[in-house]
Amino acid sequence: MQTIFVFSKCELGEAYKVADEAVLNVEQVSEVHSISGEYDLLMKCYLDDDVDIGHFVTENLQTLPGIKDTFTLIGFKAFS
Repeated sequence: MQTIFVFSKCELGEAYKVADEAVLNVEQVSEVHSISGEYDLLMKCYLDDDVDIGHFVTENLQTLPGIKDTFTLIGFKAFS
């Protein structure tokens, strides 16, 4: 299982709609946080090991209505 974090910039006034769309319609999106700073949303996604991260982001997240830009980080290990 791969964990990625996708920071997203949204069109003005669209962040909550984008968050709802991502959580409801993109199965791999675990949670979405509204955040402060350069980006509007932070999406946590779990991908199967055989999924290409680049294709997933460009085809499933960057195409969501209201998304202007994304920045992706790959998680290596979760500590608890």
